[in-house]
Amino acid sequence: MKIGIIREGKLPADKRTPLTPEHCLHLMQRFPALEIVAQTSAIRCFSDEEYAALGIAVVEDISDCGLILGIKEVPKDMLVPGSTMMFFSHTIKKQPHNRKLLQAVVDRNIRLIDYECLTDSIGRRLLGFGRYAGIVGSYNALTAYGKRNGTFQLNPANQCSGIAEMHSELKKVRLGNERIIVSGGGKVAHGVRETLTAAGIAEVSIPEFLSTEFAYPVWCNADILDYHELDGNPPESIEAFIRNSTAYTNTFKKFLPKSDIYISAHFWDGRSTPFFTQEDVKADDFRPRVIADITCDIQGSVPTTLRSSTIESPIYGYDRFNATEVGPFAKDSITIMAVDNLPCEIPADASKGFGADLATHIIPLFLDGDSEQVLERATICQDGKLTRYFSYLQDYLDGKV
Repeated sequence: MKIGIIREGKLPADKRTPLTPEHCLHLMQRFPALEIVAQTSAIRCFSDEEYAALGIAVVEDISDCGLILGIKEVPKDMLVPGSTMMFFSHTIKKQPHNRKLLQAVVDRNIRLIDYECLTDSIGRRLLGFGRYAGIVGSYNALTAYGKRNGTFQLNPANQCSGIAEMHSELKKVRLGNERIIVSGGGKVAHGVRETLTAAGIAEVSIPEFLSTEFAYPVWCNADILDYHELDGNPPESIEAFIRNSTAYTNTFKKFLPKSDIYISAHFWDGRSTPFFTQEDVKADDFRPRVIADITCDIQGSVPTTLRSSTIESPIYGYDRFNATEVGPFAKDSITIMAVDNLPCEIPADASKGFGADLATHIIPLFLDGDSEQVLERATICQDGKLTRYFSYLQDYLDGKV
């Protein structure tokens, strides 16, 4: 088997890689019949020379590779006909901007496996950059709060060498008795916890957060079962909520009069009710003045997110009373951080974590067998047509929606 690491072609440029040089070396040592090559790249966070130093061939042409690995959507002119390609395609929700990409993949007889769809037997994702989105998103939230209040200034995450330097920067954080609420309970929320802990901010329980005043900064984590109710009762389990999510009322706004910063780290599928409304934002007791929307569903679960922001310009303002974009620190505004590619700010750390999971859990399935059909369930199309798992995309593929 021959694996090729494609250079990232989507703009803005993404420096991440699915496998670091060390991951490649480890895999080839474990599987002697396996060959891995890296396509030349001037932007990858690990240089061509670093791959070559460990015996990984650096080439321009990867068309002879049976499996091709990338990160972002692969531009149509870089697709390799007849190959198996793995990347984040952003097509499974019928995203309009990627319809032509999926059409090209099908036309060129490519087997497309989407990282987002690689799950275990009970539906838990096996790969992702969630932890790193949480780490950077919460760092950006603190950075924005310091700027808004003129109390401290942190070096931007993308100008730090990685997580270690970011943690060093967090020593500059100066807070009084500010309160932070975090929604969600997965890998993103765990990344948030890493940053807030490194900043020396104490975690408190939900009852404490809602009923107690503190003389020092605190944060609280609320997950799905903590802010959904049906007839006054929370879901029996996360599985019960997922089965019937539209039946539940979102009660998250009970946290907002107690919060100075809100960090969204939850998953939202678009069917559930928003966490608050634009009318709620106008109320006198709507307290947050910085919202870091890591989920970044435009005008979705967090209605103040009018658009995604960029690494170069990560914040903008939301006018509370007019629901329009204003300057990030304007009067009657909320400062919004909605960068939608947060892991790109720490590409080396993010690549190491992602690549470790890819090398450990996924690549061996191609070589040792896929008894639990992990790869099959994540295959969007093969042999020039959609698979049964993704047949619901047919109208999208045909241009009818």
